[in-house]
Amino acid sequence: MKKLFTTQVQSSHTDMALLITRIAVASLMLTHGLPKLAMLAEGNIQFLPVMGMSAGLSLTLVVFAEVFCSLFILIGLGTRLASLPLLLTMLVAIFLVHGADPLAKKELAILYTIPYFILLVAGSGRYSLDHLLAGSRTKKAAEIDDPTLSIYNIQ
Repeated sequence: MKKLFTTQVQSSHTDMALLITRIAVASLMLTHGLPKLAMLAEGNIQFLPVMGMSAGLSLTLVVFAEVFCSLFILIGLGTRLASLPLLLTMLVAIFLVHGADPLAKKELAILYTIPYFILLVAGSGRYSLDHLLAGSRTKKAAEIDDPTLSIYNIQ
């Protein structure tokens, strides 16, 4: 019962929460992005032009964010960077596309904005390719800084 009210955060729990968040938000966003990718591939572009861009360019940027960036988030590769286009896409949806609409129309974009912001701030966690790649870079850097491994080590 005490664990329910503790304020201490365990790293393993945070990493698992980030993994679940990444998988959930990326999978759900792919259900929005894949039909748009099909629309783009067919050349049947029925999309709203935004911020002075043509409908085709606007759709292309949204497909990049919703499909490709979601795939990167799903596998945990470049998570912070991949969350930026998605965060921007959701903010455009909230303030420009649905700016005059009631909250009910904006709600989905607002709900997507929250996990993208969390992933931007927190990163992908331990269960990701980002972590694996960072671990190998850290290991290589440690080996380079280790004076016993230096070719210039003069005894």
